[in-house]
Amino acid sequence: MGARRIAAVSETTDELTIDELARRTGMTVRNIRAHQSRGLLPAPQVRGRTGFYGTEHEARINLIRELQADGFKLEAIARLLDSAGGSSEEVLRFTRAVKAPFEDEQPQIVTAAELAERWDAGDAAPALRRKAEKLGILRPLPDGNFEELSPTLGRASAELAALGIPPEAALDVAGEIHKHASAVAKTFVELFIKQIWKPFEDQGRPEHDLPAVREALERLRPLASDALLAMFQLVMTEAVENRMGREVDRIQRRDGSRKRR
Repeated sequence: MGARRIAAVSETTDELTIDELARRTGMTVRNIRAHQSRGLLPAPQVRGRTGFYGTEHEARINLIRELQADGFKLEAIARLLDSAGGSSEEVLRFTRAVKAPFEDEQPQIVTAAELAERWDAGDAAPALRRKAEKLGILRPLPDGNFEELSPTLGRASAELAALGIPPEAALDVAGEIHKHASAVAKTFVELFIKQIWKPFEDQGRPEHDLPAVREALERLRPLASDALLAMFQLVMTEAVENRMGREVDRIQRRDGSRKRR
């Protein structure tokens, strides 16, 4: 696949035999040759009967390892390289765009004691922590502390507690939000796949279009967040007006009934 578009590397001052490349990268000669046969590595410069490898080969091997660590299979890596015309930099930028978190927040570290105090939970704190972990709000760390992935959600839970709302109820609401947010996220992902990625695939993944596909994925982040927030504000306004309107009507009917007595 990728071999069709990956040209041999240019002359470089850092020339290595395949054995030297294997030692430098910690990869076996057999695996290096297997990568070449899959189109994952450019062909070496051949002089006489010896092939010489350079810094591009070493960088490509490091890229492949990084992508494998991120969960990409070799076949998918070959397709990405093929789509990028063999450009390691463009593939790396694309895969980082795929793996990059959508949120701008920086996680913060909190202790178990801080969480128990925030929730005023006492003995119930461990059960609440497990529930928060299941929702993806908290991530346990080896030292016994916790990584709070969204400090904004943490502040919201503290504000709800200050309003007198029990932490169990707040986490139940968080669970409902998580469920609906998952559905919205899937909607946007499907939109990207159907309208951008599939046409790119159907056209044979032309290498000159990969940067545009990556840019579309990057632009999807703020667009999705802005659209979700704007729609939520509209719906929240309507929900409050409708619900509180019914409450006011109920109170008026109740008071009217008392006066008639």
